[in-house]
Amino acid sequence: MARQLFTVEEAYAQMLSDTESASEDDDDPTFLLSTASSSSSSDDDEPPRRRRRRQAEPGAPHARDPVAHTSTSSPGARTGFLAHQISAPEPPTGELSWCPPVDYEPVIPDFAGNPGIQIPTVGFTEIDYFSFFFSDPLVNLMVEQTNLYAQQFVAQHPSSFLARPGGWTPVSAAEMRTFWGLVLHMGLVQKPSVRQYWSGDVLYQTPLYSMAMTRSRFEAIRKCLHYADNAACPPQTDPAYDRLYKIRPIIDHFGAAFAQAYIPGREVAIDESLVAFKGRLSFRQYIPTKRARYGVKLYKICESTSGYTYKFRVYKGRDSRIEPPECPPTLGVSGKIVWDLLHPLLDKGYHLYVDNFYTSIPLFKSLAARSTFACGTVRKNQRGLPTYPLQVPIPRGETRALTSDNLLLVRYKDKRDVLMLTTIHGNGITPVSVRGSTATVLKPDCIVDYNRYMGGVDLSDQVLQPYNAMRKTRAWYKKVAVYMVQVALYNAFVLCRSAGSTETFLQFYEAVLKDLIFSDRERAGRSTSGIGGQHFPGPVPHTGKKGRSQKNCRVCCKRGIRKDTTIQCDTCPDHPGLCVINCFREYHTSMEF
Repeated sequence: MARQLFTVEEAYAQMLSDTESASEDDDDPTFLLSTASSSSSSDDDEPPRRRRRRQAEPGAPHARDPVAHTSTSSPGARTGFLAHQISAPEPPTGELSWCPPVDYEPVIPDFAGNPGIQIPTVGFTEIDYFSFFFSDPLVNLMVEQTNLYAQQFVAQHPSSFLARPGGWTPVSAAEMRTFWGLVLHMGLVQKPSVRQYWSGDVLYQTPLYSMAMTRSRFEAIRKCLHYADNAACPPQTDPAYDRLYKIRPIIDHFGAAFAQAYIPGREVAIDESLVAFKGRLSFRQYIPTKRARYGVKLYKICESTSGYTYKFRVYKGRDSRIEPPECPPTLGVSGKIVWDLLHPLLDKGYHLYVDNFYTSIPLFKSLAARSTFACGTVRKNQRGLPTYPLQVPIPRGETRALTSDNLLLVRYKDKRDVLMLTTIHGNGITPVSVRGSTATVLKPDCIVDYNRYMGGVDLSDQVLQPYNAMRKTRAWYKKVAVYMVQVALYNAFVLCRSAGSTETFLQFYEAVLKDLIFSDRERAGRSTSGIGGQHFPGPVPHTGKKGRSQKNCRVCCKRGIRKDTTIQCDTCPDHPGLCVINCFREYHTSMEF
């Protein structure tokens, strides 16, 4: 079909006839799609009955996939993007003037970024990639603050089990790494409660945990784990009070390390992640579209292709103030969040993809002025959008578009209207195959690219979800810390893959855990369990305190028999003492031990 363009009189006559025909049947859902820009009208101007019906309609299309791929429309009737395009502009309702995009193509400069790994990685193993984020200064901080909190807790609670003789001993850096290795391993082997990891029951037995650390020691470290001095925290009435004080050192450390190690490619996405938490918290969020629904929200900017988290920001309440550098004063709160996350990447030609929570005309124009271009779904009542073209019903599979300066507004009709605002794309269309069918439909380029690049944040969360290591706790900051350590683990995996590795995330995960839990890599790789593998007896090392060195036999003591032996297993990580006859074989073949 040839492109059809109407005069101003014909266009408005067509609008009126379409609106009158739609109003004859109130059950037609397309009649409820008419909206006005927020600068001219609002839902409060509608009659109560009509407002209730509008609220009953499905909301905006899903942010991850604005177009359902089950459309059955045929592209055969359309040969151009502007078929049936209304050429008449809307009467002025704001500062912007919208017109049809006749052969519109945006001017996009070349990408000037330097993506990829920014640190030397020659000779790196899996643990070396992870140790760049989970570094010695971070571990030493955890050790210092955990020991400090244990002292403060014992002083305030003299009757606690930690105050008893042997209840608490200062934790070391090696022990802290082993503790975190066990925490991350709980994401691989998930059990109903923490104590069951040390259970001797044949249904739950996992010898790794009892060999690496006793249950009481693990619980003591988990209880005292801290990252900041509570005594130095300002009171809530102090203007300098920070709701994220308990986790602030972790946030600052990972935020700097993520940005230093890797620079994302041209396509990036901004979205939210939610750390599940249902306890009492002033800035707890409810997001029904997330798997957790309740929890601590994080804004993240990720590389669209790999899911690498470049920068993040933890939400801490509506009353928090965001003042990013060089931010235009016309931007709202959501625009300031985008500007803050994207600021290090400005002026380099990046392409940003966002959902309708962030999309706004001032933000897109401000980013375009800094050589950064954006694409995203947009709400129908967004300030500055035209009114009349959005009121005209269109058939399913059809597209309408308008431009204003460097902005392109696209309206695509699938099961419901999809509105896109972009400064990246022109008025082109792309044939897309229908899922489960050999047919194809024509979709605007901006929607095709949005579906391709918007899932960067979800990608990292989806990969980590099967290995979720967070346990139930009343301390929200402990959950956020575990989540960020796992994000660091995934980022380390992206670095490893970018350096040429072909191993899967699970293989990378396992290699890191072995090095965290057991410092001796050769021994950890050869045998990490008392059962199976090759085990060799050896003499108990001489300590100089007795005539001959001895150990209690692990098997005999388990059965209440006190018996010393001069033989130990040199292969097992904890070198248990064992009688050569019977006990050595039974220890390495029985699930009881």
